[in-house]
Amino acid sequence: MATKVMMEALSPTMEEGRLVKWLKQVGDVIKTGDTIAEVETDKAIMELVARGDGVLRAKLVEEGTTSPIGFVIGIIAAADEAIEAATATAAGGIAAATATAGGGTATAGVGTATAAGGTATAGGGTTPATAPAATAPAATAPAVAAPAVAAPPAGPLRSSPLARRLAAERGISLAAVAGSGPNGRVIRRDIESAAPTPAVAVPTPAVAVPPAAVAVPTPAVAGPVVLPLTQIRKTIARRLAESIGPIPTFYLTAEIDMTRVGQLREQMVAAGDQFKVSVNDIVIKAVATALVRHPEVNAHWMGDSIHYYPDAHIGMAVATDDGLIVPVIRNANTKGLGQIGAEARDFAKRARERKLAPAEYSGGTFSVSNLGMFGIDQFTAIINPPEAAILAVGGTETKPVWENGAFVPKQRMRVTLSCDHRVIDGAIGAKFLQTLRQLLEAPMMMLF
Repeated sequence: MATKVMMEALSPTMEEGRLVKWLKQVGDVIKTGDTIAEVETDKAIMELVARGDGVLRAKLVEEGTTSPIGFVIGIIAAADEAIEAATATAAGGIAAATATAGGGTATAGVGTATAAGGTATAGGGTTPATAPAATAPAATAPAVAAPAVAAPPAGPLRSSPLARRLAAERGISLAAVAGSGPNGRVIRRDIESAAPTPAVAVPTPAVAVPPAAVAVPTPAVAGPVVLPLTQIRKTIARRLAESIGPIPTFYLTAEIDMTRVGQLREQMVAAGDQFKVSVNDIVIKAVATALVRHPEVNAHWMGDSIHYYPDAHIGMAVATDDGLIVPVIRNANTKGLGQIGAEARDFAKRARERKLAPAEYSGGTFSVSNLGMFGIDQFTAIINPPEAAILAVGGTETKPVWENGAFVPKQRMRVTLSCDHRVIDGAIGAKFLQTLRQLLEAPMMMLF
């Protein structure tokens, strides 16, 4: 019996997926559990495995296509099995989905599938790539021959949104750039090291204009560069809309003396590379320790209830070319600085490579967002629901502080706590920040 290859929910919050690459070709023998494709979810690039044995008889979705959960993208069946019925059912689903979306049309056949998408214009609209001959009127005005356009290369050109924007700004053709990212993906550093692509003049055909026609002026400025949303950017937009609007948020800011944290780091670096940690690692440890002492901040708002957690699972915001992702350091309150530092470095690396597993970026109870390395003194962060709070960490700078009758240079850092007022009252948030300040100003207290 034929097995339908469906777009599966490969992460807890995934609603649709983009087929990045087919790893099997039509005619390949497939066994249950074989990896047959790579799919971009809302957080990472995951493997899609086969749910049946047989031969890959049809690929109904092309690489680069986004499909909703449950959408049929391929057919696995015996080599001699008739699959017309399964393919027709899948093709009907494709047609219904594209009609609902208002996009291009898709056609599917046994063993192959093609999708005729729209072509983006400068204004962001689309025009059909193909039109059925039956829709042409019997008598039309004389047609104007369009200049021949070279067909695009087979398969999608993988690139990050930032790389595409930089390429457009610098006049660089993505097709001429060798990608150094995962699976040949073109990323920012590839564009920054590439030379601009020489402009190629395209002859414009002469068109006879009737006397009554009015000349349309050509805009002096080119239209915007229209880029489709990646799955991670769609998720960011949806999650932030869920947060900043419905959640009654208040903010508490405190300035903390980081002089002893700096001294602690110097001592650890002097002891060897295996003891090297960042300021952010120390902040995460201090936050986890403070949360255990103030469990009312280590909570989730669940609509009709509040969940309080005994252990601190700290989400650390990581910026990638495609957007923000928040891997979670679990039970951070029970881990030493060295272990937290090692996990943080590993998570940051794999987050930028889109190689995190769903379990590694879900289940956080509190988040930390640090922009200090970008020279930001202070900012407010948006709560990641259902969490009840997030800490925004600014940069550390040397300031003169009046102490014992004289000005003394001190390392100072500003932090801002965003709180969901449905869970956390002002006094509770203030007490949490007091404890956090005590731990960071006397970091040896984290040992007790």
